[in-house]
Amino acid sequence: MSRLAGTDLVRLAGRGARGHPVRFLLSALGIGIGVAAMVAVAGITQSSKAELSNLLEALGTNVLKVYPTADLRGRPSMLPRTAAPMLGSIGPVTAVSGLTVLQSEAAYRSPYVPSGQTSSVLVTSVSTDLLATLRGQVADGHWFTATEQRYPAVVLGWAAARRLGVDAPGLRLWMHQQWWVVVGVLRPLPLAPELDSSVLVGGSAAQDYLGADGTLSAVYLRVPEDQLGPVERVVPPTASPEHPELVGVSRPSDALAAKLVADATLNRLLLGLAAIGLLVGGIGVSNTMIIAALERRPEIGLRRALGATRGQIAAQFLAESLVMATAGGVLGVLLGDLVTVVYAQVQGWPLSLPLWVSGAAVLLTVLVGAVAGLYPAVKACRVPPTEALSST
Repeated sequence: MSRLAGTDLVRLAGRGARGHPVRFLLSALGIGIGVAAMVAVAGITQSSKAELSNLLEALGTNVLKVYPTADLRGRPSMLPRTAAPMLGSIGPVTAVSGLTVLQSEAAYRSPYVPSGQTSSVLVTSVSTDLLATLRGQVADGHWFTATEQRYPAVVLGWAAARRLGVDAPGLRLWMHQQWWVVVGVLRPLPLAPELDSSVLVGGSAAQDYLGADGTLSAVYLRVPEDQLGPVERVVPPTASPEHPELVGVSRPSDALAAKLVADATLNRLLLGLAAIGLLVGGIGVSNTMIIAALERRPEIGLRRALGATRGQIAAQFLAESLVMATAGGVLGVLLGDLVTVVYAQVQGWPLSLPLWVSGAAVLLTVLVGAVAGLYPAVKACRVPPTEALSST
């Protein structure tokens, strides 16, 4: 009985692919698209996790936000002006900073802008140590100096700067019937995103020029990780001894962790859709090989007449299916990696390309190719030689 060497089998599989190159490429592309989607989703997910881990490490997860809640009638309340110094007296607290949203104030690019057209920008009075407490960064200009926080100077959140059309410090804003100088623009503040769309005013200037009464809209505390629970329990009665029930406490970093959970759920859905795409690609490979078996009946009959066994015919068609699927898998891995690299660079994320994902994707395509080629291989090997030769 003649034997078919492995190298001969590979050569025959390549010959079959070269016989119909367009069909081969289209079938491989179907596999490649599904693999590329899976690799890209996994790579982007890992890069996003790496970015979030770096962000949480830089910002810390030991910040508490203290804020007033609505009373029994649903009316908004404020924290007493003594809340910040009282919270700062709690032993484990290492930093405390308060802020007040001045609802009656608005900032404009000029005095000729109609009243009320604020571009959804809020005016917020802040303490000068707020940026250090939140570990925020200045994108352009600088934060308040000890002198500037007493005079008409403002720092803009990044979103407020865009909405007001301020692209550099030194420009002026019209607020409370006078000009205020922009001294800085902040980078996004992940632990206090509400400040991104705010015009920030020093506490002393807010009281002297805007009539702020010292009550607080929120207080941020930085506490050692192992003391978060005990401090959180004593915050309400410390911030407002008379009405502790009107004081809420949250951990801003929890929002980032929740975002990671939501992203993970979405990514599982995307992986499921990518798997469906891979399944469709596998069906395309199977369909291609069935058509090839029908078209190549004379070839099959001739090889059987020359002594090729059924197993050798089946192995040839199965090998062609594997070559087609593997080529698509490699193409998909390269395309998925490229998408991940480009997306991570655009987002400014650290690049994370898990090698095991690429390896698993190629192995999965081999498995898909084997399953997809199994039926066509069996169908081809069962063609009787006399019937195949008579169809020439």
